[in-house]
Amino acid sequence: MAGKSNIAAPLARIWSAFWKEGPAHLAQAFKGVIATIDCWLLDSKHAMYGIAVARMVFAAAALGLLLTNFSTRHYTYGSGAAWSGQLEEANGSFAGKPVFELFFSIARNDAAVTVYFLMLIVLASALLVGYRARLVLPVFLVLWIGLIETPYFGGDQGDNALRIALFLMLFTDHSARWSFDARRRGRNANSAGTIPSKLWRGTRILPAALTNLWHNLALVALACQVFMIYVSGALFKAGGEPWQNGTAIYGPLHTMRFGPWPELSELITTVGWVVALGSIGSVMLQVCFPGALLFRWTRIPVLFAMISFHAGIAILMGLPWFSLAMVGIDAIFIRDVTWERMANWVKRSAHAVEEAPPMPVLDELVDTGDRETERITVGV
Repeated sequence: MAGKSNIAAPLARIWSAFWKEGPAHLAQAFKGVIATIDCWLLDSKHAMYGIAVARMVFAAAALGLLLTNFSTRHYTYGSGAAWSGQLEEANGSFAGKPVFELFFSIARNDAAVTVYFLMLIVLASALLVGYRARLVLPVFLVLWIGLIETPYFGGDQGDNALRIALFLMLFTDHSARWSFDARRRGRNANSAGTIPSKLWRGTRILPAALTNLWHNLALVALACQVFMIYVSGALFKAGGEPWQNGTAIYGPLHTMRFGPWPELSELITTVGWVVALGSIGSVMLQVCFPGALLFRWTRIPVLFAMISFHAGIAILMGLPWFSLAMVGIDAIFIRDVTWERMANWVKRSAHAVEEAPPMPVLDELVDTGDRETERITVGV
């Protein structure tokens, strides 16, 4: 009994102290967390270079899809696709919404389809270089959705990922770096004017705290989107027997749709451990991706592995635009300081090439066959 009382007394004091001081410490910790979140969301915009890279990669993916399908635009999207029934009734999530049905209404007119394609190419090019990007992106997004939602057989999940990412990008300051808008904004930073003129010049219209909030929340939404794509895809794969026994990538690489390079697919799938690594490794990579971003020593290798993973999908499975869209989202996870270092390295390399001294020349005496000595110039 004495031993029990000796233990109970300290426990009682600890319990009493916890209820006296514990709630205050918990409240202080909670306030610290809220303050950190508040500062992160409102004080400044994050991933400015990452979102700029995402803008350029998304535009490049859209340009790639438009240009590679330009020669078959009538068969895939226009009057030549009437056999599929896609021109009889609008389909997809945006059916019945007039703003997204412009392309559907003109799809039977081949000339109008060509003009529509050319408009999208021009808008995607402007988005790529960041020219009037705040005005270009909403128009491009509406026209883009109208195009990709029309064909029954001409799309894939990369179109959906790109559409969602472009919508979220509307709320970001995506042209603040590496764009024509950034140069224009620097010249007109302190200039006054009406809202339309500020919008045209690319200067800020709303309070900084509000635009910071929208930008950072859009980044969080983009991150959550890619996390859900990776993790849900990995968990779905893990339930399938081919993924469990390490043979899953063998089948798709030998189909006509996902095997554009039969000889390369045959070369890769003849090595058993490569097939197993590609099958099981992709599941592990996708599951671990969100957690691996928390620490620098895991973030760097997992981002390198994920980019390599998408490069493999682009080349081996013939899905370059899907892969580009996903790599564009992954760009926001690379720190701004890293992007700046890479940009500075490129600038230094370019300057070193431009400023390289001319090739030195030496005057050298050469003894000719007839014993006469003549002076020639030799480059070193």
